Amino acid sequence: MGWLAAGDRHEVALVDGRVVARATSGRAAGRQLKSLPKAVREHPEVDRLHRLAEWLQRHAAACTAQVDTWMVSSLPVPTGLLARVWPDEAWQLTLRDLVVAGDNAEQTGFLRDATADGELRVVNLDGETVRLAPETVTLPHPVLLPELDELREFAADLGVTQAVEQIHRATWHKPDGLAEKAIEVDAFAGGTYASRFLLATRATALGYRVSGGYATCRIRQAGHSIEAAVWIGEPYGDESIQTGSLTWNGSGGRALPLREVGPVAWSEGMRMAAALYAGRTVEESKGS
Repeated sequence: MGWLAAGDRHEVALVDGRVVARATSGRAAGRQLKSLPKAVREHPEVDRLHRLAEWLQRHAAACTAQVDTWMVSSLPVPTGLLARVWPDEAWQLTLRDLVVAGDNAEQTGFLRDATADGELRVVNLDGETVRLAPETVTLPHPVLLPELDELREFAADLGVTQAVEQIHRATWHKPDGLAEKAIEVDAFAGGTYASRFLLATRATALGYRVSGGYATCRIRQAGHSIEAAVWIGEPYGDESIQTGSLTWNGSGGRALPLREVGPVAWSEGMRMAAALYAGRTVEESKGS
């Protein structure tokens, strides 16, 4: 977007998500000003640019949320869809350098481009740029990537920065030997907060849903939606509270035995529980 006239002596534009102004006359003509002059702050063009900036922020957040859902849910994404949204800067910034997987292991790499005819260009672990045109691709959850360590090292060499946390996402692998009837994990229970409000606020800020007495996140597993849940206390309680156990619920709210929880659902549930536990009140030990 170019510069727009805002009165007789100034022009305004949206630069890096911020409304800026420059003078069109006098000694400062053509120079971007450090702040918006009072004379243009109420101009209709400035108001329009502010509203555009807000919309662009919401759009970028929506793109990030959608791509994160694709990854966490292991959903196949039509290659043609990626090609159609790629020209949109918000989509491109969100998708660029994510690991995508095609029909086989050789079709896995960092996404660098998507052409108008539906072809993807990725950089594989051999450092080669390869062209893919499968009907669909996936954006694998890191717990499903067998070469995750190699991808992390290669990403560091390439200077890769991902808008959606993927290869550097914290992961947990389900241990072997779980009891047949076990339905909850207590590894991150007992984290103390001064109030339920603070705990719920942290959960919301981290992007988790708060419903009733639980912080939850939804994951698709084998085509079905399941919900990981951590007890955070009854609503409106003012007293201190502790994080509770982590459970997973299937259709109809049925508590899933831990043995039935898939790798992505396990990892994402543990990630949520760990993040909530990390915000607990930690008492400083007194020196002797």
